[in-house]
Amino acid sequence: MGLLDFFSGFGGGMSADMAIDLGTANTLVALSGVGIVTNEPSVVAIEKSSHRVLAVGQEAKNMINHTPDAFVAEHPLKDGVIADYDVTEAMLSAFISRAFHRKYPWHSKPRVVICIPCGATSVEKRAVFEAAIQAGARQAFLIEEPMAAAMGADLPVTEPTGSMVVDIGGGTTEVAVISLGGIVTSSSLRLAGNKMDEAIARHLRDLLGIKIGERTAEIIKIKIGSILPFEDGHERDMIISGQDIVTHQPREVTIQSEDVREALRDPIDEMVVNIKETFKSTNPDLASDIIQNGILLTGGGGLLSGLDRYLTNELEIPVWVSDTALTNVVFGCLKVLETPQALKQTTVNK
Repeated sequence: MGLLDFFSGFGGGMSADMAIDLGTANTLVALSGVGIVTNEPSVVAIEKSSHRVLAVGQEAKNMINHTPDAFVAEHPLKDGVIADYDVTEAMLSAFISRAFHRKYPWHSKPRVVICIPCGATSVEKRAVFEAAIQAGARQAFLIEEPMAAAMGADLPVTEPTGSMVVDIGGGTTEVAVISLGGIVTSSSLRLAGNKMDEAIARHLRDLLGIKIGERTAEIIKIKIGSILPFEDGHERDMIISGQDIVTHQPREVTIQSEDVREALRDPIDEMVVNIKETFKSTNPDLASDIIQNGILLTGGGGLLSGLDRYLTNELEIPVWVSDTALTNVVFGCLKVLETPQALKQTTVNK
């Protein structure tokens, strides 16, 4: 074995393909042949004076509303796209480094497939691509979220039949009709899980006179949130702590699942309107396929209790929740990397 072969062998052995679901709320990283290696909040803690990154992910999220005035915890992505390029690059770099360690300079950097909203502009696409390269990717490929979600859920995306995906993440609700390996029609609504949390916090402030933070609102949504009465016939309640809006003193109250349901009605109904508009622009043959096969509901927001039943009633089309709703996008990205034809067919220009 020659010296070049020796080093090539080491480099090839350390090369890795990496998939990144870069979300407003959470970022997932998966390695080919390994699976998910990172699943953390898309949050970065920063020192204000120097703009130095102090923590990334769960550690940074724990600092939200608990940091001294000298520090701030930021969400570098807003509505699914980069709001702060430098902070996003730092966050991506930290996640890539945790997932893949280059022990020696001659070890290959990873190839990365990273998802973007289907409504992303060319400037926003370029920002994601550049952030991935600067963060340590050897090559970066972009794929639209609903396509990745459909592939991760094993929908027949390459066949001449229509598949419809509703992917509700933290910052965006992506709706797409897919056929023959491409997105035929799509929409990206910048309203999703985070807006649900805001609606819950706003409603409880108006109803009970209590102010709560975003983490508490998210916990409420997950624990007792629903858009229809629970199938077991039993409503839920929960004791929460917050700040009285009049006295500004700490206060505990018991909230009911019916209160949360009322808060979620408006954002969910806005999603329904968006899905209907996207379906209207679908050609009749593909629409017929969708009516027969149903609509895939995926993403963290798709797990809201009763949402599949509510959408089925409102759309008059069967809607089913993916068993792997939280991981479809990142595994769809991995599938793209593992199939050269898919890499060429499904990724988009930056």
